[in-house]
Amino acid sequence: MRTDPMTAHTPEATSEKVRPAVQLDGVTKRFGDSMALHEAWLKIRPSEFMTLLGPSGCGKTTLLNLVAGFLEADNGEIFIDGDLVTETPAHMREIGIVFQNYALFPHMSVAKNIAYGLKTRGVDKKEIARRVDEALALVKLSGFADRKPRQLSGGQQQRVALARALVIRPKVLLLDEPFSALDKNLRGSMQVELKQIQRELGVTTIFVTHDQGEALSMSDRIAVMSAGRIRQIAAPDDIYRRPADRFVASFVGDANILNGRLVEKRGDVAVVSVGDISAEVPVAPIAALSIGDAVDVFVRPEHLSVTARGASGSLPGTVTTQVFQGGHVDLYIDASGSARERILLRSPGIAALSSCPVGAEIGLIIGSDDIVAFPPGEAA
Repeated sequence: MRTDPMTAHTPEATSEKVRPAVQLDGVTKRFGDSMALHEAWLKIRPSEFMTLLGPSGCGKTTLLNLVAGFLEADNGEIFIDGDLVTETPAHMREIGIVFQNYALFPHMSVAKNIAYGLKTRGVDKKEIARRVDEALALVKLSGFADRKPRQLSGGQQQRVALARALVIRPKVLLLDEPFSALDKNLRGSMQVELKQIQRELGVTTIFVTHDQGEALSMSDRIAVMSAGRIRQIAAPDDIYRRPADRFVASFVGDANILNGRLVEKRGDVAVVSVGDISAEVPVAPIAALSIGDAVDVFVRPEHLSVTARGASGSLPGTVTTQVFQGGHVDLYIDASGSARERILLRSPGIAALSSCPVGAEIGLIIGSDDIVAFPPGEAA
């Protein structure tokens, strides 16, 4: 079996003793002249919560539909629980799916909606009743069995859709942006409930979203996608702290891009300078550059702090805007020469409201080792 060079360094490439719950080997998909998915290599471990994260049109839903069997791959192979399913019909793949719009049957009761998959599989009526009751209890809807979908809130409808997907005891649970129709507060509570249910059942889950916060808070690992390609597969903290390329660094969370220079290379580490600041970064993304070449240094807003103007090892800047965010204050800082755009600094608490008024001349310090550098270029 050929190894994908892009993911050869990732944990799934070294976990051969554990049979993947889902595996894609070089899977591609075209729609006419458009390549929707470029040779995707992916291994998902049993009981893992894997998120496909990326902007609209990046290929994440295409990949999900290929696993589900709703689309046919043009090339490559798909395995579920070790079985080759590339040409297996969707209804024989033993997957459960929750769609973005929930797709509940409006004329059926909650219980009948949940029981539908069991009924089509010829499960005994008594067993159906027992498993429907269990599913209702699992999603905290006991007592709602006789209601119709129109009598439920959005969150309750989502729970019904989840119960319907889980009641068949699927090998893999597929979730296609299931929180997109919910308001912010309900979305947050449903994220917690879904993760608790997933952990309790140990069901392998593939979750599609474009929301970075959702992906970072819920996932065991994340596959970041762009333009039909998987750009990086890693744990949430690695995605955030050590993005593999410019797109991942720009798309996941906020990042400032500072103008830097490559000063030194030593082993796996490079030293870059931004003004009077020197910092160590992973050498891999800039290994092809020469000493003295320009680099773009990516720094998270929370990794910057304020000091006195002119302090050693700081960048000069002027506060242009304050944005109070409750638990922190966002400061936008003009640092001409150090960055192409205004720098965003995230200051915890509210002290910055008084200590860093608009117009204040300050110094900026990088207060973390979690910075990365890339060759100059566009964000994606």
